[in-house]
Amino acid sequence: MTVETAFAAYEAVRHRLPPPQPRQPAPLMARTLSDVAGRYDAFLLDAFGVLNIGETAIPGVAERIAELRAAGKQVLVVSNAAGFPHAALMEKYARLGYDFAPEDVITSRATLLAGLNGRTGLHWGLMATRATGLRDLEGLNLTYLEEDPAEYERVEGFLLIGSAAWTEQRQALLEAALKARPRPVLVGNPDIVAPRETGFSTEPGHFAHRLADRTGIVPEFFGKPFTNIYALAFARLDPMPPKARILMVGDSLHTDILGAQAAGVGSALVSRYGFFAAGDPQGAIAAAGICPDIIVERP
Repeated sequence: MTVETAFAAYEAVRHRLPPPQPRQPAPLMARTLSDVAGRYDAFLLDAFGVLNIGETAIPGVAERIAELRAAGKQVLVVSNAAGFPHAALMEKYARLGYDFAPEDVITSRATLLAGLNGRTGLHWGLMATRATGLRDLEGLNLTYLEEDPAEYERVEGFLLIGSAAWTEQRQALLEAALKARPRPVLVGNPDIVAPRETGFSTEPGHFAHRLADRTGIVPEFFGKPFTNIYALAFARLDPMPPKARILMVGDSLHTDILGAQAAGVGSALVSRYGFFAAGDPQGAIAAAGICPDIIVERP
C-alpha cells in the first residue's frame, strides 16, 4: 500500500472507529518531544513509527527517552503489537537499544487476553505465524488456521493477532466459515498497515474490516484507537497524572491520535517517520478531521 491507499482504507472504516473530537485549534508545531516535555508528566509511545521502522531503531529516540526519564517523566510503550510474545518483544527492544521494564510495555496482545472475559475455555481458531510461538497464550485452546476448511468449521471463535503468514485462501476460508456459522471474531491488532523499511505491511485490522464488510460480523477490537488498551496503560502509571498531562505519541491519525482523543489524553503526531514519512500530514488532518494537539518532526 501507499500512504494514500492506506489513508483511504482507514477512512473507509471510520464507522467502526471511535469518533474524533470536535475541531480543535491548529496543532502546536515542535521539532522533538523535548520541546514540549514541560507540558506533560507521562508519555505513551507508539512503537512502529516512533521507536522503530520495522527492525531498525529510529536514531536518537533512546536518548530522548532517557532525557524524559531524567526529567521525572513516566514513559510507557503503548503498541498494537499482538503477533509476538511479550518476551520476544522485550528482546527486540533491547536489541534496538531500548531499556524498558516488561510492565512498561503495554500491548494489544495483553489487551486481548485481558478482554476474553470468561471465554478462555472456548476453542479458538488463531490467525498467527507459527514461528512466533504461543508464549502468553498457553492457557487457551487454540488451532492455527491454515488450509484445512475443517479447522475453520469446528472452532468456536477466531483470534486475529498476526497476519504475516496469512493468505487470500485463508481469508476466503474464514469468511466462508463465518457466513455459514457466525462466531465471535476478536482482533488483537486493529492496525490496517504498519510502516516497514520498504513500505507498509498489511496487518490484522485489514482482514478484520474486510470480513466485517463481507459477512456482517462485527469484530471486537483490542488496541488503539479503542480505549481498552489505554485502560491498561493508565493502570500502570503511578502516580496517575491528570489526563491533560498525558501525551500519546504516534505516527497514525486513525490509531494513535484518534485513540488518544477517545481516551481523553493529549496527542502528538510524528511527521517525518512512519506513516507520513512520504506523505502530507497537514492534508490528511484536514481530510480526516482528526487533529493532534502537537505535530513533532521526530520523537
